[in-house]
Amino acid sequence: MARYTHGHHESVLRSHRWRTAENSAGYLLPVLRRGMTVLDVGCGPATITADLARLVAGPAGPATDPTSAGADSGRGADAADAGVDSGRGADAADGGADSGRGAGRADGGVGPAGRGRVTALELTPEALATGSAEVAASGLGNVDLLVADAHALPFPDDRFDVVHAHQVLQHVADPVRMLTELRRVCRPGGHVAVRDSDYAAFAWHPRLPELDDWLALYRRLARANGGEPDAGRRLLSWAQQAGFTEVTATSSTWCFATPADRAWWGGMWADRVTRSAVADQARAAGVTDRELRRLADGWRAWADSDDGWLSVLHGEVLARP
Repeated sequence: MARYTHGHHESVLRSHRWRTAENSAGYLLPVLRRGMTVLDVGCGPATITADLARLVAGPAGPATDPTSAGADSGRGADAADAGVDSGRGADAADGGADSGRGAGRADGGVGPAGRGRVTALELTPEALATGSAEVAASGLGNVDLLVADAHALPFPDDRFDVVHAHQVLQHVADPVRMLTELRRVCRPGGHVAVRDSDYAAFAWHPRLPELDDWLALYRRLARANGGEPDAGRRLLSWAQQAGFTEVTATSSTWCFATPADRAWWGGMWADRVTRSAVADQARAAGVTDRELRRLADGWRAWADSDDGWLSVLHGEVLARP
């Protein structure tokens, strides 16, 4: 089993809580309908989960716009203001007990007939607690939260209409096995939707040696943990190996180029490389605090650059079982 590289420091959650269905699952939105059952694997703080729950809430029919259903994210800028391209114009392992709402339905989260419902999974009770807080604050009644193993899901075959995983496959030791399991629990005619970043394809200006060194360090740590930091480009291949034959592979980006966006993204990574689990792992691998401070200063210098620009590439796959 791979180790989760990022950990759950506030600087990590700061980024994860910013994510929405619009800026992180735009490729999936056109297929969502009210009344669907959705499995969200590796839900993290559950901000995307909550948006998906709003979209499928209610009896069968066209999806509800989460922004018109009281989906105020409380996470800073929205997709339009944050320079985030949804690409369309338009983290789970180890079984355990429910620590979320209600009974944590292991039957697949199927609510009353025709009523949309989302079941969200995480790696540990501690990781799931951040999602529980978001769901509780949202007041949503159609979300169930479970600790479960993404490589051996506790659901029967053909259970969900949609199975979704955002930024998860890059952190698991056997992504093909996980995709095979996601395929198993997805109903015939349903959709498996996965999206992962591709670190080697990140692009930025100005070109700073500190950021080049940051990228090399992160990719080294992620692979030492058993993950694949350049997962985005591999999603199509992994889906084919998992037995999918009807696959749509696309890409989309997050772009940070305004002063506010640069300050947020650069400040977040400056904190991560000195204070999060990434910093702890780097120190264990022999990286000095002086070097980590140099990388953090590089992120701050990029953020302060009037012409600073950064693009985060993601691979996406929308597949039918």
